[in-house]
Amino acid sequence: MAIDRSGADVMLIGRAENFFVGQPDIDDTLLRLRAYADAGADCLYAPGIVQRAHIEAVVAAVAPKPVNLLVGGPSAFTLQDIAAMGVRRVSLGGALARAAWGGFMQAAQQLQEQGSFAGLEGAASGATLNALFERPMQRDA
Repeated sequence: MAIDRSGADVMLIGRAENFFVGQPDIDDTLLRLRAYADAGADCLYAPGIVQRAHIEAVVAAVAPKPVNLLVGGPSAFTLQDIAAMGVRRVSLGGALARAAWGGFMQAAQQLQEQGSFAGLEGAASGATLNALFERPMQRDA
């Protein structure tokens, strides 16, 4: 594989976007993910799956390859639940940014409609943010 020959530190992700594009066909999703795994994908991903049965089916279909799960909003599952299903990588997409924008919009709406600063409750302090952004990033080993 070209990536292997390059010697670069690259992870090849095989994505079956069925559920993302309005084709929620788990059998076709599994077929595609197996093909990507067989072709050398390092990690498999079916963004849009949310049901336990689908998540477990994806994990089983591509084992022992790792599976990534997109959690883009509130979920009935915890990280521990997801790990117990065999998922080895979780991504949030834009969920954290949307949560931040949601907090911003709620605070702005309270200020505009009620003249209230209550929407600022729980905001991170400047010192906390400065400390966060001053730390060097840690890479997973």
